[in-house]
Amino acid sequence: MRNAMNLCIAVLAAALIAACSDNSSNNTGSTDSSGARGSLMQNPPVRVASLTAADFTAELNASPSGQQLLQVTGPASCGVDFHYIQYGTVGGAGEGTSASGALMVPTGTGLTDKGVPCGGPQPILLYAHGTATDRGTNLADITNPNNVEGVLIAATFAAHGYIVIAPNYAGYDSSPLPYHPFLNAVQQSSEMIDALTAGRKALGNIFAAGTTDNHKLFITGYSEGGYVAMATHKAMQTAGLPVTASGPMSGPYALEAFGDAVFLGDVNIGSTIFTPLIATSYQRAYGVPTADLFEAAYATGIDTLFPNTTPLATLFANGRFPQTFLFNSTAPVMADIPGTTPGPVTTALLALFPTITPPLAVPPITAGQAAIFALGFGPTLTNPQTNLVKNSYRAGYLADVLTNPDGAVPGLGTNGLLAATPAHPLRIAFKLNDMRTWVPATAPVLLCGGHQDPTVFYANTQVMQAFWGPQLPVQLPLTVIDVDPVPNPPVGPLQNGFATAVNATSTAAFNTAFNADIAAGFTVPDATAAATAAAQSAVVQNYHGTLVPPFCAAAVRGFFANF
Repeated sequence: MRNAMNLCIAVLAAALIAACSDNSSNNTGSTDSSGARGSLMQNPPVRVASLTAADFTAELNASPSGQQLLQVTGPASCGVDFHYIQYGTVGGAGEGTSASGALMVPTGTGLTDKGVPCGGPQPILLYAHGTATDRGTNLADITNPNNVEGVLIAATFAAHGYIVIAPNYAGYDSSPLPYHPFLNAVQQSSEMIDALTAGRKALGNIFAAGTTDNHKLFITGYSEGGYVAMATHKAMQTAGLPVTASGPMSGPYALEAFGDAVFLGDVNIGSTIFTPLIATSYQRAYGVPTADLFEAAYATGIDTLFPNTTPLATLFANGRFPQTFLFNSTAPVMADIPGTTPGPVTTALLALFPTITPPLAVPPITAGQAAIFALGFGPTLTNPQTNLVKNSYRAGYLADVLTNPDGAVPGLGTNGLLAATPAHPLRIAFKLNDMRTWVPATAPVLLCGGHQDPTVFYANTQVMQAFWGPQLPVQLPLTVIDVDPVPNPPVGPLQNGFATAVNATSTAAFNTAFNADIAAGFTVPDATAAATAAAQSAVVQNYHGTLVPPFCAAAVRGFFANF
């Protein structure tokens, strides 16, 4: 679906460029170079592109992929003006910096989801994007074929009456910060608020001056952005700032439990990218040591590896990081465990390691999950190492897991609570940024995801649901949506649409692989077996990044329409 969306964006690009004949607005504007938090560096900001509702819908309808997107989002009700904003904010250690983002403004005389004219007062939707490895990421650059998320949020939200403010994050695009404060709740929520402050300053000064803030604020985001959305809701509630509702999607909210699960062998797809991002972020913010984390083959320069302007494929080909091998398939031994004196913890670890390196297919781990987790383990000890994280670091982390268990990790705890006194520096940072320190008290929340997600485990949603359940005010019941109907029949339009998208991805991958193998001389049974494996792999690879997002975004929009 990501490839389909890229085709859709390519179709849109020419129309967008043609539709925007100038970058002007209706006044001469001003500049603010103070660097103050929430300052808008250029007001009015540059208008990058503009589309009417009819043009937006027509261009999407011009391709099969665009038609598929419209089936999820519905035809555009509003035109959209796309603006590029730059604002003052802070880095992970509180250092001053700047960042950029998108301001998408509904226009025209059509009617929004709420039945009001597009060009009048509208709610603001504050959006946090998913993890990006490209340092040049810019959601406002709507003509960029790689800006899949920008088009998705424009088609889902801005084209239906939401003023969208979407930061690119510090460390991306024009931001001078030399790293990204990844999964740093304080920094990322602060930056979201700074972007909101800056974006609001532009309203009334831009070309669509009649589109103004109606003082309803919605917060959402996907993956990393799902986490950021929840952290932002928490920060705004703590500060007494009004939030109408939030809809975090597929985020790593229960961060300590999630990290523990990965080190226990449940290695998620993308872990060799997330680990350097986390290590650099927490080293910068809290001084978490990283010298003993990475194998020597990858350690040099890893603190500047992500985000990067070099494509992932090139970084991998140049040996800068392993594609999937987070850990080694040789289990750690006594010499790897801190404090090698035999005791209950070392005895338990030595017994545990063979069963989680990689994990055995023992319930609740299914055979399919075990096969995915196994991809995270490199060949047995080699020189140089092919895995990213040292065995000794994994052993030290897990020694703390057993000594100070997280109550949400199966087999180690049942109360769902954070570890009381974690001692490992990385686990201390995970606990500091875990969302199980907050309960919504003033605005409703929807959580959305897919329960077979191999990248950000759906357990994050389930842990938050269980943690919040008995603590939520009666007037704020939690809404949880799983868009994946497997193994049950679809229960509604979202699940039906998701099942159709999964089937299309699987069928396309099967046909491509089958035809290629037959052409290469494979027998029909062999080609069928290989094509079946390719189809399953395609679904796994596309599940988190391309299959779930449009359906969760549609669920969030439907939820927000109630307020």
